[in-house]
Amino acid sequence: MNQPVYIIDGARTPFLKSRNTPGPFAASDLATAAGSALLSRQRFAPDQLDEVILGCASPSPDEVNIGRVVALRMGCGLKVPGWTVMRNCASGMQALDSALINIQAGRSELVLAGGSDALSRAPLLLSDAMVRWLSGWYATKTVGQKVAALRRFKLGYLAPVIGIMKGLTDPIVGQLMGQTAENLAWKFGITREDMDEFAARSHQRVIAAQAAGHFDEIVPLIDRDGKVYAQDDGMRADSTAANLAKLRPFFDKRYGKVTAGNSSQITDGAAWLILASEAAVEKHGLEPIGKIADSQWAGLAPDQMGLGPVHAATPILQRHGLGLNDLDAWEINEAFAAQVIACLRAWNDDDYCRNELGLDGALGALDEARLNVDGGAVAQGHPVGASGARIVLHLLNVLRRNGGKRGIASICIGGGQGGAMLVEAL
Repeated sequence: MNQPVYIIDGARTPFLKSRNTPGPFAASDLATAAGSALLSRQRFAPDQLDEVILGCASPSPDEVNIGRVVALRMGCGLKVPGWTVMRNCASGMQALDSALINIQAGRSELVLAGGSDALSRAPLLLSDAMVRWLSGWYATKTVGQKVAALRRFKLGYLAPVIGIMKGLTDPIVGQLMGQTAENLAWKFGITREDMDEFAARSHQRVIAAQAAGHFDEIVPLIDRDGKVYAQDDGMRADSTAANLAKLRPFFDKRYGKVTAGNSSQITDGAAWLILASEAAVEKHGLEPIGKIADSQWAGLAPDQMGLGPVHAATPILQRHGLGLNDLDAWEINEAFAAQVIACLRAWNDDDYCRNELGLDGALGALDEARLNVDGGAVAQGHPVGASGARIVLHLLNVLRRNGGKRGIASICIGGGQGGAMLVEAL
């Protein structure tokens, strides 16, 4: 990497679980609240940013370039460009990587980058049959034509298409993301008990971290009625392995093992980081808390997408001469319990490492005491656009809290990709 890119500060909203109804905040509300709070404590004014980059997988139709909308709402001024990136689950990490590239290229010195999504507000869509009927209806001119059109109408046309289900279905292989997790469970012999124990541990770790005050990156939210949302609300103390075992498989109801309880939750949230060049640090008298030392993207089969972290993080390890346990901490986004377990087993599998990663043999067993030490998306939720930024921010906070130096944040990506970032604490 040409020049250091420093992390100055970061903040995120609480991650709020969808309750089968539109949540209190739009994606732009979430991003504006977290970003405004973050910028208000800096030594520079918002209009001194060079650009704002926001990852979002599901912006609302009236905020398609949500990055620009939020930049203006945060008071960055008319001259600060704001733009939006989309790489499915890694959109927030892509925003960081885009900022990294622009800083290293000399096009920017000070960038606000992150991600946001309000998945509870994913749209309900009209079916193709309903759209065709409406098209014909609007073309009618006479009473007779309207009567004929009404006779052709069927109540089934009104059945909505659930937008988030379409968004979470891979168009190449025709599988929901949860079905790709089932593929990995079969491939690596992951049992239902393995998944439920992992999921229960995620809840336990998040609850313990909340009690210990380990989520100080969170900026509380206040809705229009004055209700305060101070922390993530998806974790449950009763999510024990025994209780999770009672849930039925969701994606493969007959033979499957993946349930709503051992999968990440549908969630709303936003996360931001401020990235700066060395020149910007000196210009504004900033005090970096870390830096992004490397990043990597990888592609693999869409029906194996959950192994993306293995394919993205391994090249970083190779470039820096690191083993899995040479890192002080890891964050692997918990899209599904089966998916994270599969990543751990792939690294410890000679055949997989040789045939798929081109290595001489297995990298070994990652010490799980270093992995997602404060829990993850199974308990906290996975607002698709935000998660990639959240895990980078929290990884840095874990390193600083525990006196660690280096860590990797990695994420699987719908469509068959993986992303990873090597972060160093300062």
